[in-house]
Amino acid sequence: MELRVLNYFLTVAREKTISRAAEVLHLTQPTLSKQLKELEEILGVKLFVRGNRSITLTEEGIYLAKRGKEILALVELTTSNLLVTDSISGQIAIGAGETSAFEFVGKHLHEIRTNYPEINFQIYSGNADDVLEKIDHGILDFGLVIDPVDKQKYQYLRLPLVDKWGLLVNNSHNLASNQSIEPNEIKQIPLMISSQSLVDNQLSEWLGGDLDQLNIIGSYNLLYNASLLVKENIASAVCIDGIVNTTATNLTFIPLRPPINASINIVWKRNATFSSAAKTFLRLIQKDLE
Repeated sequence: MELRVLNYFLTVAREKTISRAAEVLHLTQPTLSKQLKELEEILGVKLFVRGNRSITLTEEGIYLAKRGKEILALVELTTSNLLVTDSISGQIAIGAGETSAFEFVGKHLHEIRTNYPEINFQIYSGNADDVLEKIDHGILDFGLVIDPVDKQKYQYLRLPLVDKWGLLVNNSHNLASNQSIEPNEIKQIPLMISSQSLVDNQLSEWLGGDLDQLNIIGSYNLLYNASLLVKENIASAVCIDGIVNTTATNLTFIPLRPPINASINIVWKRNATFSSAAKTFLRLIQKDLE
């Protein structure tokens, strides 16, 4: 499978019609159709179904679209890091969950850009599960993840920072004036919790039982949209402090009691082969932590 043809397929998947994709790619429609048909023959699967107005991806087409984006992103990252220059250059790809600790990363990226202006960076936001998957596939060099997370497959550095878990509520909520929240106070109220796979276990331990005791009406992977539902008083959200600016909204963050504090780690693939840019970033972090 040629990368050029993979790009053709991804363009069709994005534009939803072969005619529009052909215009974007500056190809004739018959030429593009022929390339896509040959791709299906090479792979031995049907990738999409033509409708009256648009194409619909098959299950195999959806899979190829997802993996194809990762393949081309990896090619772009690799190519960028192989370009020969007289100074350290290339791209650093970093994924991160929502945490104010990203300021720590930002400080070091600023220092790198000051000393090596030919280095650029790509930032991906997602929860720990998303970030680790992209590290596994080589799409990201590093991930900033919040415990609890399984780090056995990875090398990592623990940062001298912690995040504090609590409850985000609407200011009109009857708990809004509380200085802290105990387990028995949230068992009946509608809640949203993080979808990160191991957070459930941590909350379960805090409750002294299982999550069946809670009235969980939904989950989120990034907090911003969930905070809009809290703003509408649809539910409260169990979350980390400092992500949503409560002073500019109609919201209040209340820490849990007993407290749940989460450690923060920079992780990378074990035995990873880094570009000069990524090596420079890692050395800077290690020097700071020492």
